[in-house]
Amino acid sequence: MRAILFDRDGTLIVDLPYNNDAKRVIPMPGARAALDRLREAGVPIGVITNQSGVARGLITLRELSEVNDRVEELLGPFDVWEVCVHDDADGCPCRKPAPGMVLSAARRLGVPPSDCVVIGDIGRDMEAARAAGARGILVPTAVTKIGEIRAAERVAPDLPAAVEAALAFQPP
Repeated sequence: MRAILFDRDGTLIVDLPYNNDAKRVIPMPGARAALDRLREAGVPIGVITNQSGVARGLITLRELSEVNDRVEELLGPFDVWEVCVHDDADGCPCRKPAPGMVLSAARRLGVPPSDCVVIGDIGRDMEAARAAGARGILVPTAVTKIGEIRAAERVAPDLPAAVEAALAFQPP
């Protein structure tokens, strides 16, 4: 594994649907320590996040930027951000479960997608990883469906455990 890509809502931070207020950003337990472990190990990290609230008019691009800035303020810097602001009906090739954001993040980090691990909390994250040729680790939350857990290549109980599992992955 040469890079780890994270879903944002429900994985790195508590999922507050269509959050347009940076003051409401709350890191998931153990997130900062897990990310710092990767930074200390020299592993490139990125965020791949669907943000359809922009397309739906529920959050502005400025508010989205402020929320993402707050994520970095609380969790430290990321090497790359990929954000899809489209809704499902837009047919965007980057919107998860499509592989576009994974492929773009891998390209920007200079690694093949097969050398990436995607960590997320729902099936769309795992489907995007699979479609891009990356590996996926699911960290279930209350919104994760049983079928998504069963379909996941790998499941971890929390973010720190997912990071340890990702560090153990070897590229094919």
